[in-house]
Amino acid sequence: MRSSISVRRAAACAPAAARGEVPVGAVISRAGVILSVAANAPRHLNDPTAHAEMQAIRAAAAAIGSDRLADCDLWVTLEPCAMCAGAIAHARIARVYYGASDEKGGAIEHGPRLFEQPTCHHRPEIFPGIGEGEAAALLRGFFAARR
Repeated sequence: MRSSISVRRAAACAPAAARGEVPVGAVISRAGVILSVAANAPRHLNDPTAHAEMQAIRAAAAAIGSDRLADCDLWVTLEPCAMCAGAIAHARIARVYYGASDEKGGAIEHGPRLFEQPTCHHRPEIFPGIGEGEAAALLRGFFAARR
């Protein structure tokens, strides 16, 4: 039950970023309580680090008053990139659930596979493919409209 709510929240905030942003949404929860909900905003904020995961991590850290998000879950519609995976490790997020895989920009099961590197100091549990169909369809629609 809790997981379907978080996946739906992440997917629901992704279209809000459709103002020219890649439609990615993220939710951070702890013990079933949602701490933050965010969408991609690099273009809107003129900030290349304003990915949905980064926005959600910043908001969750502010909400609990700590840079460590131990025992927190991150739900995101797209496989995190290297920057976001690094932030996930630094924040000590316990579990990452993501929808669509990203063969070009992903860093968990593709590319650098950051959490498999011996220098990675924290390895969250990873759960890929959660809500994959809905997330992939949202991304395909976005990129099809831009072509």
